Amino acid sequence: MIAPREDVALMSGYHSPQVDVDVRLNTNESPFGPPEGWKTAYANAVANIEWNRYPDRDAIALRRAIAAMHQVDPSCVFVANGSNEVIQTLLMTYGGPGRSAAMWEPTYALHSHISRLTATAVIQGERTDDFRIDRDEVDRVFREANPEVTFLCTPNNPTGVVDSESDVAHVAELVTRANGLLVIDEAYGQFSPWSALGLVDDGVPLVVTRTFSKTWSMAAARLGYLVGPAEIVSELEKVVLPYHLDSAKQLAGRLALDYVDDMKTRVDHLVAERTRLIAGLEQLPVTVWPSGANFVLFRPDTMDGAAVWQRLLDRSILIRNFASSPRLSGCLRVTIGAPTENDLFLDALREFLT
Repeated sequence: MIAPREDVALMSGYHSPQVDVDVRLNTNESPFGPPEGWKTAYANAVANIEWNRYPDRDAIALRRAIAAMHQVDPSCVFVANGSNEVIQTLLMTYGGPGRSAAMWEPTYALHSHISRLTATAVIQGERTDDFRIDRDEVDRVFREANPEVTFLCTPNNPTGVVDSESDVAHVAELVTRANGLLVIDEAYGQFSPWSALGLVDDGVPLVVTRTFSKTWSMAAARLGYLVGPAEIVSELEKVVLPYHLDSAKQLAGRLALDYVDDMKTRVDHLVAERTRLIAGLEQLPVTVWPSGANFVLFRPDTMDGAAVWQRLLDRSILIRNFASSPRLSGCLRVTIGAPTENDLFLDALREFLT
């Protein structure tokens, strides 16, 4: 049997436990489904798909709808199978052998993982102890490595911390000087107090990626997109596989954008629940980090994080275990769920820790 590439053989892959539980708060999904109106409209539209025909290769109707929402030209929108395929296409286009991608840890694991899969060298800097951007570290990375691709995830996953506008501007200035590309991952952007979408402009080497998985309640669809300069989108279209986005998925995304107000209502509700959940955690012996996303990172002060995770799982409550991860010793991450799910989580945690 043929062996895989040597570097692939040494990889551990990306894994998130999928366990049958009563309360699933580990993968940052929306606890609420999409609107009933969307379900009906989608079912009717799917019935009219010409299944014997290839999908619209340019996904133009979907791109126009996304462009209208963000008030940009459709040529500035690239769509793909989740924001992870957007990231993969970016790295296939602007990374690769002899090139590097920079990121500051801890951050989204797929940035480094997909970089390695595309044979792009990974340059890792460090964040501060409170998980914010350390400008000295940023300057060091650019001084020593001069990366072709730079990633900022804001709100950051798994910490929830929102990078400041001034810090993002500082990184963008260094990227421009280095003749590189800044990729701002806003998978949780709608939960954040600010967005970098306003920084996107012709001639500016900056793109913003987003997903339908979280705020649009469409994790099952695997749909994501990028907003950036048209010249960058044009290069990505050379690299992505033809007809990569099926007709059903294009319909799902386009119809979802008819329900922007419903999405905003869900976001407002989850932000309120995030505030309530953080307040509950702050009454317990745990360290809690501020979050601009739909999840919260915390560390139990009086009990091992992995043990807390297991005891919650024994109660059929699944959260994300980062207790043994580099730079996140003892930390756990909980997705904001429905009010009853959040109550079950807090009640169990109170019992364990007090």
